[in-house]
Amino acid sequence: MTILSVYNNNPLIDGRQSDRAMLVRRGTQILLHEMRHAVLPELSLASGRRADLITISEKGEIWIIEIKTSIEDFRVDRKWPDYRLHCDRLFFATHKDVPLEIFPEGCGLFLSDGYGAHMIREAPEHRLAPATRKSVTLNFSRVAAQRLLMAEWANGKPFEVDDI
Repeated sequence: MTILSVYNNNPLIDGRQSDRAMLVRRGTQILLHEMRHAVLPELSLASGRRADLITISEKGEIWIIEIKTSIEDFRVDRKWPDYRLHCDRLFFATHKDVPLEIFPEGCGLFLSDGYGAHMIREAPEHRLAPATRKSVTLNFSRVAAQRLLMAEWANGKPFEVDDI
């Protein structure tokens, strides 16, 4: 299922995420943008998993951020260790109503309120192999470009030759 729909008011939201998850995502994205990361939500990975947020830093470091909005959300989702195969650093992002001690020490942690976020804990580095880095970076780039095109088409304006 694509996360873009030309029939939706916002083609970058697919409706799978709760309102709380979208607030955590927004605040975390704001902080990551301030940190000069290129941020892409909901990216399907080669393993078949889908990263809630994936970023590429100015130095080319790849981060994955898994959003958790409740204790139960964290407890039932056991796929998050698989994300380490696709990033240099793995983080969780949550909000003030989730106890921070449930998150593993071996992962970074963001606390978000929807208007911004704070990095509570840095994630340990585990560098990707060059071939994996290239694969993830190409996937990130292609999906980002395709989403930009879909968002442009979704604005409803007719395409003009003069716009090229």
